Amino acid sequence: MATPRDTPASRRTRANGDGTVYQRKDGRWEAAGYVLAPGNTRKRVRVYGTTRKEALAKLTEKIAASNRGLPIAAADSTVGDYLTYWLNGVAVHQVRENTHTRYAACIRLHLIPGLGAKKLARLTARDVRTFLDRLRTTCQCCAQERDTDRRTCCTIGQCCDKRLSPLTVTYIHSVLKSALEHAVREDDLPRNVARNVKTPAPRSRRFKPFTASEARQFLHAASGDRLHALYELALRTGLRKGELLGLYWEDLDLDSGSASIHRSLQRTPTGGLTILHTKTRASERRIALPTECIHSLKSHQEHQQEERQAAGTGWTDNGLVFTTSTGNPLDPTNLTRSFGRLLHRAGLRRIRFHDLRHSTATLLLEQGVDLVVIKELLGHAHIGVTAGVYAHVRLRLQRQAIDTLGAALDPTGDNPDAPPATAVVR
Repeated sequence: MATPRDTPASRRTRANGDGTVYQRKDGRWEAAGYVLAPGNTRKRVRVYGTTRKEALAKLTEKIAASNRGLPIAAADSTVGDYLTYWLNGVAVHQVRENTHTRYAACIRLHLIPGLGAKKLARLTARDVRTFLDRLRTTCQCCAQERDTDRRTCCTIGQCCDKRLSPLTVTYIHSVLKSALEHAVREDDLPRNVARNVKTPAPRSRRFKPFTASEARQFLHAASGDRLHALYELALRTGLRKGELLGLYWEDLDLDSGSASIHRSLQRTPTGGLTILHTKTRASERRIALPTECIHSLKSHQEHQQEERQAAGTGWTDNGLVFTTSTGNPLDPTNLTRSFGRLLHRAGLRRIRFHDLRHSTATLLLEQGVDLVVIKELLGHAHIGVTAGVYAHVRLRLQRQAIDTLGAALDPTGDNPDAPPATAVVR
């Protein structure tokens, strides 16, 4: 009589609720079992693997999630059900809260109304392409009935034709691709049909950074501001707004003139002002501080001590470099308002706070600083990001280089004795 240990692995009896696992004719292993599906129903799901162990592990993971009360979307689920499952069961553990909030709005406002009723297994590339084309041409006031209570726009027969920007349509497409890619990884779909749809690359957002003259004017106007050290640090180092507001005194070494960047202050829907790690590993960096920033930071530290004494017991000691007059974290929105008022007082054109970062990179490029150094200073993940964002500056530098070479080769120039360039360069 054969014992359980003598029984082949493919024929062992599994307990009730554990599902079944067997080898298909094509050599792959298939595991099937019942899980909790959207709508508080139970559905049978199938997963596949190259080995019995792999298929069984995938099924066990789905059953475990189902036992925790998490609905599992199967291939016969609708796109809307799957997107809801992916948003609340997968993406919530992989992205930041603010990113998850944007995903949720994208799914609620666009993806579910446009594709939610279709079966996940029957979704085609044509469905996705038709959906995206409709997004580009549809007035959003009409589609989302934003004006029904105000008796404006479409309700009075005068459509405002408020369409989504190409950048927003591309973002919606990327969210759909991410969700379907997870379905492919879990073997719920054989392929990601959204990847077969090509969307035109949106034009990059145009920005107008400060010129060298405007940058000097800005620094002069900021010299008497309470947040002078912050503005100077932003323009001279290119730190992001969240990185500046999430900077602690312990992150600074004013003696050696360096700063460690590994935190960021963000406002989240549930936690309010929250200190988080930088978004990517590349954003964690150590930068050299300019001499001017060291002097302004030391002055700012002295001024903060005076504010601490003036506030007394009302001071909140959190170790942040830039705070309110009572020691609380600075709200990013309030900083944006203060920045706008400073520009107005200085008589400068209005730009975004993030354009200070662009100004840093642009001015460094124009001074001939190597692109790799700028990438490390800004904390870009890849040098292609740096090169792509500031392509217009590189083109201008190329023009200057060509003009310089042209002047050197001009036989009618200041050096008539120079021999003409007759050699052909290949």
